[in-house]
Amino acid sequence: MSTIFAVAGAALYILAACLLMGRFFHTRGPNKVLAVSLAAFGAAAHILFLGDVIMLAPGQNMSLTNVLSLVSWLITVSMLVSASILPNIILLPVVFGFAALALLASLLIPASHIVHIEMHPGLVVHITLSLFAYGTLVIAFLYALQMSFITYRLKQKGAALLHSSLPPLTLVEGILFKLLLAGTVLLAVSLISGFVFLDDMFNRQYAHKTVLSLLAMVVYVILLTGQKIWGWRGRQVIALTVIGVLLLTLAYFGSRFVREYILG
Repeated sequence: MSTIFAVAGAALYILAACLLMGRFFHTRGPNKVLAVSLAAFGAAAHILFLGDVIMLAPGQNMSLTNVLSLVSWLITVSMLVSASILPNIILLPVVFGFAALALLASLLIPASHIVHIEMHPGLVVHITLSLFAYGTLVIAFLYALQMSFITYRLKQKGAALLHSSLPPLTLVEGILFKLLLAGTVLLAVSLISGFVFLDDMFNRQYAHKTVLSLLAMVVYVILLTGQKIWGWRGRQVIALTVIGVLLLTLAYFGSRFVREYILG
């Protein structure tokens, strides 16, 4: 049954992405309602698949591919929920495509990393906060890319925005900084929860994650401070957003990729 959920979810995501991209340059724009509806059904199949492969008896299989798939689901659901109020149409094909790839990776590249989070409530809090922090900052990264694209189009001599579906630059910028602030707060709280609930955040197992996460938080704090005090915009913001999300990705997934798929 889990295979059916995975294939159905990936197919719906891909169909929704193609529907958006196929009419993106059309004067009337893409059929956002239909695409979002298809992706919503895809997300439903996605979480049913994750329920099958993660929730084992006993324990939970928090393998790298399963965690990546879970993060992609959280990002997808967040983007779908906000689709009616936030200017994210240009980002949706990227989000849907990534979710489809993560879903198929979880199906086709199985791995096992059994944990028992039900026995450690503090660990549940830490993992939940970490996932939401990472998901929020990845969405901020996507908005930074959108801001970069809109800025590039505006700088082209005689170039207008492709169509009305692309939002004003100031609106995207405002959303980006709100996401960065929310994500940085969540990241700080997740790190505090780690120091409170985990035995030693600087032991051999967690040291690299802790250091890289702290570095990422420093980058985001510098970014937000620069925007507040010196009015940073454009390249500085985009560059620091990219650096921050890369540091977090290395922190969350780097060593596990080496351990689970290279060293076996």
